[in-house]
Amino acid sequence: MTEGRCGWAGSDPLMRTYHDEEWGVPERDGRALWEKLMLDGFQAGLAWITVLRKRDAFRAGFAGFDPEVVARFGEAEIARLLGDPGIIRSRAKIEATIGGARAYLAMREAGEDFADYCWGFVDGRPLQGDGHSVPATTPLSERISRDLKKRGFKFVGPTIVYAWMQATGLVNDHTHDCFRRDEVAGLA
Repeated sequence: MTEGRCGWAGSDPLMRTYHDEEWGVPERDGRALWEKLMLDGFQAGLAWITVLRKRDAFRAGFAGFDPEVVARFGEAEIARLLGDPGIIRSRAKIEATIGGARAYLAMREAGEDFADYCWGFVDGRPLQGDGHSVPATTPLSERISRDLKKRGFKFVGPTIVYAWMQATGLVNDHTHDCFRRDEVAGLA
């Protein structure tokens, strides 16, 4: 492929496929938005490729990221996950995912749709980055982070939230020379 691509995609085929087919595509499904937020939390302190390589194992371990199932996880499930070499075995991150499922369900029980909540921060339309600079955080990611924390989510600092915003298409940060920039913008 001779087209330009965001530099972070590198040469790893899995990263390139993720970049070319998934990253930045506007995600409108609340459950999928939640799953991606939880996976970005597992990335904290690690490279995204680590999570990407383990994503299928995460999905198996966390019951397909079904919030209703994950919210009921207790000590036996935590122990099972801590023994699973296919995932990132961090008790704090596992417990944060269980708590995140409970927070997600609490929002739903209060009549708040997670997708509407997420997209409400950008008035329902993806923000378009300038194509040159890609910040680690923004005032908006800081605001979303604070709000998520108030709702009981963990591992949702402003950097994690901004990476999640990019991944889920709340913001299009494909670089100006990337073949996906205009394609993703057209999905807005």
